Amino acid sequence: IAGVKNAVQYTIPVESALQRVRSGKNPELSTSEKHIRECYVVAEEGADREAIEKAIVTMPDYFKDYKTTVNFISEEELKARHSGMPHGGLVIRTGTTGNGTGQRMEFSLDLESNPEFTASVILAYARAIARMAKEGQTGARTVFDIPFGLLSPESPEELRKIIL
Repeated sequence: IAGVKNAVQYTIPVESALQRVRSGKNPELSTSEKHIRECYVVAEEGADREAIEKAIVTMPDYFKDYKTTVNFISEEELKARHSGMPHGGLVIRTGTTGNGTGQRMEFSLDLESNPEFTASVILAYARAIARMAKEGQTGARTVFDIPFGLLSPESPEELRKIIL
């Protein structure tokens, strides 16, 4: 976007949507009901901030369908408060078992450094594939095909000792 020197954005879940999903009602939620977007923008000197904000909040396939807030900040503030590349998320699965007994499972992620975590995951899967290759296994695999125990550098015995 013309006039933008640097920027970051955060996608934040709408708390009322989380509560509705956690209630087990399995609601149908629109894009704007699920998340909000918070943008932190460093504008170039003399840039048209109104035009920048309009370009952001109306950007199709990214911000347009969300409630989006644009905050203009200094480059120093961006570096100090928004340069760590954190990432997080929550996946909630609800359903029923047996005679309609409600169940809920949540997976959450709260990362200080998304790139560092991603690199660690890639290395863990490379380690697992190398172990599988040593056992003579070949061919394409997905993450669902890799046993969790192979992701760790620890032996199965050590994993049982420290985790179970």
